[in-house]
Amino acid sequence: MELKKSPEADLEKKRIPLIITGLLFATAVVLVAFEWKTFETEIRNLGELDLDLIEEEIIPISQQQPPPPPPPPAPTTVIEIVEDEKEIEEELIIDDMEIDESTEIEFIETVEEEVVEEQIFTIVEDMPSFPGGEAALLKYLGNNIKYPALAKDAGIQGTVFVTFVVDEEGNVKDVRVLRSIGGGCDEEAIRVVESMPKWTPGKQRGKPVKVQYNLPIRFTLK
Repeated sequence: MELKKSPEADLEKKRIPLIITGLLFATAVVLVAFEWKTFETEIRNLGELDLDLIEEEIIPISQQQPPPPPPPPAPTTVIEIVEDEKEIEEELIIDDMEIDESTEIEFIETVEEEVVEEQIFTIVEDMPSFPGGEAALLKYLGNNIKYPALAKDAGIQGTVFVTFVVDEEGNVKDVRVLRSIGGGCDEEAIRVVESMPKWTPGKQRGKPVKVQYNLPIRFTLK
């Protein structure tokens, strides 16, 4: 069976036009490739625009004041170090002492002075006496004692025993009550004794001494 080809499907007639069309397309592609570089250069040149730069407003920077300087350090004490080789002007000289069995050591004993208190006698050869004797003493007491009002109102009566010291000069000292009856009689007895005149001092072996003397004073209501 013989194949019949359609004249419209015959490509031999269109081969030459297709080859020319291909060459033209290839030439166009090459030209476009060369023109593409120039195009990029122009685009780059278009991108270089002259822009007027706007000067930015300069804001002054606030400067912070530096902190005050720290206080100066306290002065340190300088310790002077003396070298061992340096000679010291003042030296303690110690005498070498050899002590053996024959060496005698002298001890100095200090004797403390004893304070000897003067003795107060209770009984001596010559007892102290009131000026004028015992009768003058009783008269003195009768004239100078004032009966306390409290004791009188309370009906208090009795004997107050008073003790005192007659010193070497006959002065009456250290008056105190040995036995009291109250009501102000004790205070009155002390007052009268302290106001006594000087006594004749007591003597022991002919020398005046201190003597403790006891005196009863009677308070009686009449």
